[in-house]
Order: sequence, then C-alpha cells, then structure tokens
Amino acid sequence: MSKLKKALLRSVAVVVIVTLSILSGIWISRIMDRMDRASHPQDYADAVSYYSREYGVPEYIIYAVIKTESDFDSSAVSEDGAIGLMQLMPDTFAWLTRINDESYETGMLYDPNTNIKYGTYYLQYLYQRYLRWETAWAAYNAGPNTVDEWLADGKYSRDGEVLDAIPYPETEGFVKSVGKAADVYRRLYYQP
Repeated sequence: MSKLKKALLRSVAVVVIVTLSILSGIWISRIMDRMDRASHPQDYADAVSYYSREYGVPEYIIYAVIKTESDFDSSAVSEDGAIGLMQLMPDTFAWLTRINDESYETGMLYDPNTNIKYGTYYLQYLYQRYLRWETAWAAYNAGPNTVDEWLADGKYSRDGEVLDAIPYPETEGFVKSVGKAADVYRRLYYQP
C-alpha cells in the first residue's frame, strides 16, 4: 500500500472517529437533558407563574424550593410538621396570613395553590430582608431569627451580610440542594 493511501486512510479514520465522538456527545447530552427534565418537572405551572409575577420571585427558584422540599408531593408532611409542596410550618403560615389579613386554616397548606402562594410570598419576604438568595434559603429552612444570629457571629459571617458558613448540616444541605436545583431549572427552562 502506498504512503499516500495510508495517509488517506488515516485521515478518513480520524474524521470518522471525530464525527462519532461529536455525535455520541450530542446523543449523551440529549439523554442527560431528558433525564434532567424528567426529574425536574414543571408541575403546578399556572400557580408558579402567577405567584412568580405577583411576588417577583423567579419561577426557577420556586420550582427549586418545591423540588427540594417535597419533590412535588402536595401531601408531604415533615417530621417537624412542615406541610405541602413548599413545606411551610403551620405557625409560619398563620403569621403570613395575618400579615396579608387573610383567613387561616392549617388544612389549607395541602392545597397546592395556597401553599405556592404563601411559600413564594415567604421567599420574597426573606429575599427582601437578606438581599441574597442563599441567605434567604437558609432562613427559609432554619428560620430568620437563627440566620440573624449567624450573621451577627464572626464565626459564620465576616461582614454581617453574607453567610460564610452554615453551622446546621441540614440547612447547609438545603441551601446547596436548592441552589443546584435552581441551576438545573434555569438551564432547562429559562435560558434563551
């Protein structure tokens, strides 16, 4: 076989290998995208869209909290007594309804629309208080009084505004999980 034929065969082999690599990368990317979409649904889209606009909380954050808190189970109840899609505590729900001068019944927390409304309102309240989503998520999980204590403690915050460390493993895990889920939702559904 001539040198020219060998060089030509090597070139064709390289082109075939590169083409197959590109196609397999695209194929794998599509499979991963489908898996992400299956595990990150957009259930309750009407309520999420409405309360996102109403309270100025991005949809992908609302979905991330629902995914992390209940994995879209409207009947979920935690060991601590948090209820529904966004896992609101009955005391927090009662306080939020008083702020809004609305009626209150703990059973309303099982209603997806009500749960999303007040969970989103609470996220907005916490974001306005802390001006950082990660801090708002920490307060959503551990409570704002606890987060205020962390922000005032030099072990957890250098400047009193940003949490450098979260001493509760559950809250630290929650903040990381919501952040990861928010990134996935933003990538899948909210990027041009």
